[in-house]
Formats: sequence, C-alpha cells, structure tokens
Amino acid sequence: MNLMKILVAVKEVAALDEDFEIRDDQLDVDEDFLLYDLNEWDDFSLEEAMVIKESSDTEVEVVVVSVGPERVDDVLRKCLAKGADRAIRVWDDAMEGSDSVTIGRILSAVVEKEKPDMVFAGVQSSDEAAGSTGISLAASLNWPHAAVVAGLEYQPGSNKAKITRELEGGLSQEVEIDCPSVLTIQLGINTPRYASLRGIKQAAAKPVDEISLSDLGLSESDVGVDAALSRVRRMYIPEKGMASMIEGTPAEQAAKLAEIIREFKGE
Repeated sequence: MNLMKILVAVKEVAALDEDFEIRDDQLDVDEDFLLYDLNEWDDFSLEEAMVIKESSDTEVEVVVVSVGPERVDDVLRKCLAKGADRAIRVWDDAMEGSDSVTIGRILSAVVEKEKPDMVFAGVQSSDEAAGSTGISLAASLNWPHAAVVAGLEYQPGSNKAKITRELEGGLSQEVEIDCPSVLTIQLGINTPRYASLRGIKQAAAKPVDEISLSDLGLSESDVGVDAALSRVRRMYIPEKGMASMIEGTPAEQAAKLAEIIREFKGE
C-alpha cells in the first residue's frame, strides 16, 4: 500500500511588543521588538491533516514546511510536537524581501520535490493578512484550489474531496474538488491540540530538514525583493488624532457634521 502524504505550509508570524521602534530604513519594525509564534490559521491546517492521518486506514505522512531563517525551527518543532512526521525549512539569504506570491512559488518547488497528495495552508497570516500565499502556490502548480475551507471530507488516496467554504454574509458553499489540490483552511474547522510533554521531548530530538535554493532548482533571481510583485515602501506610526462626540438631536448632529466636513475641505 502506497504511503499518502499531506504537506502543510506554516508560517512564523510576528507580533508587536508593547513598545516598539521602526527600523532605520523604515521598511519594518526593529526585530528586537517582535515576538514570534506559529500562525494561528496554520495551527488549524496542521490539526486537519492530523485528523485525516489518525482516522485513516491508510498510512499517512504529515510534512510541515516553512520558508524562513533558523529561528523558524522553533515553530516547526512545535508542529512536530503536535504530531507532524517531518519538518522542512527553506532558506537562503537571497530570499529576504520575498513577498507572499514569491513565497508561494518557492513552496510550489517544495511540492514538486515532495509530491504530496494534498497541500494545506492557512487562509491568511495574522501579521500581514494578505491571504495570497496558498493561492499563489496553487497557481504555480496549476492545481485545483479552494479558499476559506471550513469543512472537509477527504479519504487519503481519493481523487475527490468534499469541502465546505465559508462565504460572506453568513453563507456556506459545498464544493467537490479534484485531488491533489491546495486548500486554505479557515479558523474553527477543528480544535487544535496541545503538544504533550512527550511530544515536545520527541520533537526536540527530531531533525529539521534544511533546503536551499539550489536544492529546489531555483536561482537568486527567482526570489527576494527583485522578484517580488509587491514591496513595502515605508512603514511608520501614524499620528494620533483627536476624537469628540457630537451631541444634540439628529438634525443638530447632522448640521455639526456638515460644518466639520466644510472646515476640513477649507470651504
């Protein structure tokens, strides 16, 4: 019986400390003021892969992959502690400045190398919230994809999966999709598990596979700022304005608001 594989793309996300400063080049927050952790959406993606693995009669391998420097190993080991079988970290200094679309292309090269039966990713990341990495990955592979997946029925080895997508306005959509495919997983599809003490100890002893550009058949011109379709021009802390309540009857409030608008326009 063939080994089935689910590849889960995960990201180390940054959160701001209470006090922070912008870098001198004004392109990002100074790293000394950032706190790092596993992206919340990716936690649900990993759990969905683990649920499929544990409920299947077929042997399933769950592989997590992330693009980032050495500190990303901490996030990958957290995934290993929760039950992932292998972890892959992709990095080269030339990748610095890659946007989410470029990251999707890098991950597609990992998929070509690993040849999984399904690929899961989070709908978005909590720090940048672009929501484009998983879709870029699917486009690079030319695979079927579905976004904002809130329910999934999939049997490893099947060439079809049934999914429930979360739409706007409280609507849901049931879709059947061809496999292999790329699915971006929504919060609430399951309840992510906590890592056990035993799992944490075992994860500490497991290797994290390191992959470079050359391992993926990519060159420096394929990644980084020059290959990015979008880039940060400037990051800054906006000036804080003043707010006041407009009192009175609705008619008085409307008149006052109109007066404020006219003043703002210089009329």
